[in-house]
Amino acid sequence: MVLDKYTAKKTAELLLQIKAINLSPKNPFKWASGWNSPIYCDNRIILSYPSIRIFVREQMVKQIEELYGKPDVIAGVATGAIGIGMLVADLMNLPFIYVRPSSKKHGRKNQIEGQFSKSQKVVVIEDLISTGNSSLMAIDALRSEELEIKGMISIFTYGFDVSYNNFRDKKVDFHSLSSYDYLLEQALDIKYISDDEFKILKNWKKNPNKWSI
Repeated sequence: MVLDKYTAKKTAELLLQIKAINLSPKNPFKWASGWNSPIYCDNRIILSYPSIRIFVREQMVKQIEELYGKPDVIAGVATGAIGIGMLVADLMNLPFIYVRPSSKKHGRKNQIEGQFSKSQKVVVIEDLISTGNSSLMAIDALRSEELEIKGMISIFTYGFDVSYNNFRDKKVDFHSLSSYDYLLEQALDIKYISDDEFKILKNWKKNPNKWSI
């Protein structure tokens, strides 16, 4: 769910500007899943642009405070959300932890890195949501340590129905600064894409795992 249209469209414009998001409806990308996709997103690029990472950090903090007040801990999902999660925690003067996809095979074999205590209230930061499966694995890891999940905030979501269903099934409150629908709206407004390209991009979201040009 996106809270603020201005933030959603501004975030989308900035991601396009720095090529954290690339749209290529006529020459699609191949995702690791094997899907053909007219969009590729790498939000880690944000960290290389001070003014944009500050904007994203401030908008995330604003939404966290509006939705959840002040949690006890900020958690980032490794690896994409470690950087932005640390920035959010720093601005809120809160402890930061991060969650690996699985436990380390050596040393202390941690899956969660950093200091925390049971029953602490946590807001989880994610950079990108597709199906939500990897994000919810991080939620499961935090819950297994008896941490209380207040919600999750991402920079961008594709807005697939399956992701909303997955978050609902796990009873996780989820919001995003921007989404695929707002991205297309903004891309058309600033003439980043044509009307024909808009139609192709819009059609992809209806059935992304079977889409082709």
